[in-house]
Amino acid sequence: MTELLRESRGALTRREFGVLMHLTSLPDAGSRGALGRAADHFLDWLQVAGAGVWQVLPLGPVGDDGSPYFARSSHAGNPRLIDLDSLCDDGWLVPVARGDRAFAPWHAGEVRRAASALVAASGEARAAFDEWVEREKFWLDDYALFNVLSLRHGGAPWWDWDVALRDREAKALRDARKRTAHDRLLVCAEQYFFHRQWHALRRRAAARGVRLFGDMPIYMAPDAVDVWVHRELFELDERGQPTAVAGVPPDYFSADGQLWGNPLYRWDAHSSSGFSWWLERLSAELALCDFVRIDHFRALEAFWAVPAGSRASAGQWRPAPGDALLHAARARFGKLPVIAEDLGVITAEVEKLRDDHGLAGMRVMQFGFDGNPNNPHLPHNWHAELVAYSGTHDNDTLAGWLASLDGATRAHVADYLGTGDLATGFVRTLLASVPKLVVLPMQDLIGLGTDARMNTPGTVVGNWTWALEWALVSADLATRTRATAARYGRVSR
Repeated sequence: MTELLRESRGALTRREFGVLMHLTSLPDAGSRGALGRAADHFLDWLQVAGAGVWQVLPLGPVGDDGSPYFARSSHAGNPRLIDLDSLCDDGWLVPVARGDRAFAPWHAGEVRRAASALVAASGEARAAFDEWVEREKFWLDDYALFNVLSLRHGGAPWWDWDVALRDREAKALRDARKRTAHDRLLVCAEQYFFHRQWHALRRRAAARGVRLFGDMPIYMAPDAVDVWVHRELFELDERGQPTAVAGVPPDYFSADGQLWGNPLYRWDAHSSSGFSWWLERLSAELALCDFVRIDHFRALEAFWAVPAGSRASAGQWRPAPGDALLHAARARFGKLPVIAEDLGVITAEVEKLRDDHGLAGMRVMQFGFDGNPNNPHLPHNWHAELVAYSGTHDNDTLAGWLASLDGATRAHVADYLGTGDLATGFVRTLLASVPKLVVLPMQDLIGLGTDARMNTPGTVVGNWTWALEWALVSADLATRTRATAARYGRVSR
């Protein structure tokens, strides 16, 4: 390990454990929103369990598939997370029963009602809103216009808009801003609600001794405000269509590789700007969370580029200026509270990039049992500057994975753990291991099967919908988890 790696760069500060569960999985997230009482209940549970970290998935607006990794903005928050009860408590809403109405349109309507009340308000509340809008206008102006124009085009992607708007001609933009002034202000109000509620949640987490661990997708969705506004930073043709798209070759998750479809970066343009877009993006992420994971970190060293319209297997590796980018980030932020998601096809060059900048990597214990004692995902090969997982949001649950094992692999796991109670042994081994931070998906702590899986890479149906039911959580799970974590020095309060 390099000296920088030993310094731990501000992300891994002590020996502790965390729980991975996205806000959309909170029990009340689908009835009133996630950022109020639903989150508080979970924070209370984490505090009792002795967890020092809550890991969440990306927080930005999502498309129809619900994937938090298809980011439509590098700064905006997902309005679906806004808590309606908090809006009622603040006087922007009068409680209305949902009845049998579908959550998403009903919730969106209620948030819009609250936004209308704020926009019509005066006095200190409106002054605070106006001050926030002015402070955030560098991204908020474009996002509000993009959001309104998307709705007015029936949800069509920006490259299918009127050509003058697609190409951001000055007159078309001026006219659009005049026509949409009120609706844009409502979008700003929704973002104001999200950011106020999120920062209030972060304060409540800190009061309970819980740090928030965020996640930054490596790529933007094609239909994202950043792509529309900064076309020069992405590999697009004259119509706004990607000339090449992101994906990965065959790896742990997919034998055929994956075709993600995100537009690739024009790295020469990013380099010429001093990586200003990236630095603002990272600044926004670090304003939301105590530390953040860079998803698919290896694309900062080299990325899999697939010609538009081709299969994932037709891609090729291209170099990326990750070293220069991370130097620029360290010059701006100092110690980087960043975790590198270094799973998949990892080379010595990727490892050097990670280590040269003092970033901790990841290990996933499910990946360890291929019969090779040198497998880096086996606990005896770990070191302190890692984040170790039983599995991530992209894996089957621990119980589901164990149920899928053939007899020989199951026997190998039992032999390694030294017990026939594989699920308990798995968790105990993780908590006893060397890495400073161990993270367990909530599904694995409860013992839920494959039906509770969050995402299956390479598929687009049935993902991102799992929700926790408190009835499935035994009354003593938090105290039992705390006792086990404390035994291995992972509880500091």
